[in-house]
Amino acid sequence: MKSKVNPHVGSHFDRFLDDAGIRAEVEAAALKKIIAVALNQRMRQQGITVSALAGALGTSRAAVTRVLDQRNTSLTLATLSRTAAALGCRLHLSISGPVA
Repeated sequence: MKSKVNPHVGSHFDRFLDDAGIRAEVEAAALKKIIAVALNQRMRQQGITVSALAGALGTSRAAVTRVLDQRNTSLTLATLSRTAAALGCRLHLSISGPVA
């Protein structure tokens, strides 16, 4: 019996994501995780609770929890920027070279 050959063996992970049609979704999830971890770390360093951050932003704890949720990628740049500013930092965004 002949085994099936995996078409992705030896290929690049980016190509696998492109072929599967999920590259943008995976990249968005990775970026959101990085942002959420950084915001959580800043909160811990400053001893700020979710309730205190919500108060500073004039929003609910549930809204702040969504910002801090690593899986929630449906946030606006304005929301992320306001949250960072409330923690005394800034959100930086860059777009790099062509997608290979």
